[in-house]
Amino acid sequence: MNDDTGPLIIAVAPNGAYKSPADHPALPVSAQQIAHTAAACANEGASMLHLHVRDANGAHSLDADTYRHAIDAVRNALGDRLLIQVTTEAAGKFLAPAQMALVRELRPDCVSLAIRELVPDAASESAAAEFFAWVCEAGIIPQFILYSAAELRRYQVLRERGVIPALALPLLFVLGRYSAGQTSDPRALLPFLDELSHEAPWMVCAFGAGEHRCTATAAALGGHVRVGFENNLALKDGSPAGSNADLVMQVRELAAALGRPLADGATARTLLRPTA
Repeated sequence: MNDDTGPLIIAVAPNGAYKSPADHPALPVSAQQIAHTAAACANEGASMLHLHVRDANGAHSLDADTYRHAIDAVRNALGDRLLIQVTTEAAGKFLAPAQMALVRELRPDCVSLAIRELVPDAASESAAAEFFAWVCEAGIIPQFILYSAAELRRYQVLRERGVIPALALPLLFVLGRYSAGQTSDPRALLPFLDELSHEAPWMVCAFGAGEHRCTATAAALGGHVRVGFENNLALKDGSPAGSNADLVMQVRELAAALGRPLADGATARTLLRPTA
């Protein structure tokens, strides 16, 4: 459903909720480290930053002030070159009310939202519907995280029932999160595309050393891609990546081979902005 010759958004997820510099010395944790990494990735062609922040102990945080500090550091370094997306990931620590409260307080440009966390059951639908409507009315770009074709099916049912606004909202298809050893196979993308029944901009992220093969498949089929140390620490040949920027560089080279121009930050905002 996406344009396989149109601009490609490369999002970078440089740290995630769980990894630390013990996993890779170039994994950024502080605001200045994140800004430095963001600049290097933007120079390699990234147009979007998927942002996690940490508390004083290095643990995953949904603190609005900590987010503001990191966002300010990135913007001081790059201006508006990157669309900055914050995460609401629960990471086993936060429940839906705290996740929603972060977004209402921070009012970010873009936010990732997991259906399984924010609408876990029928009892949660009313609060979720109010929140999702507010997000769209506030001009925040939501991206809904989906881990399987079955979750996409549920997303579409919620959309048809009005729990999720009936707009072309950005989707992120996650490959390999619940596979053995968290490894990804490009063929895992196909059930998502078979299930998708409406026009929507979609993106893929993939766990493990199969990340590049999965992103290559997504880019060839008209999707957008997210890479980075949150999900994978290896280059396409299996050797350790030196930095997040190295993973972005691989996608830049792939886009050139496919004939897809790279989106800049302004184009990413336009492509992901919800439409009727």
